Amino acid sequence: MSELGAEYGVHPTMIHQWKKALLDGAADIFERGGKKSPEVDEDTVRALHAKIGELAVANDFLSRKLKPWIGK
Repeated sequence: MSELGAEYGVHPTMIHQWKKALLDGAADIFERGGKKSPEVDEDTVRALHAKIGELAVANDFLSRKLKPWIGK
């Protein structure tokens, strides 16, 4: 684990946790008739898209206002 951690820049404890999670849940991935994906609430999707739009407008506004200070 320590060699893998050193090679990939990940703490060995994290690799151990990933391995344990895989071994505990790998059989569920390949079962026939597995779990259905959760239903998507359309109202939530609309609200999230609206929030993305708001954030995009704010980001654009701030990038234009900060342009003189960042020199781009």
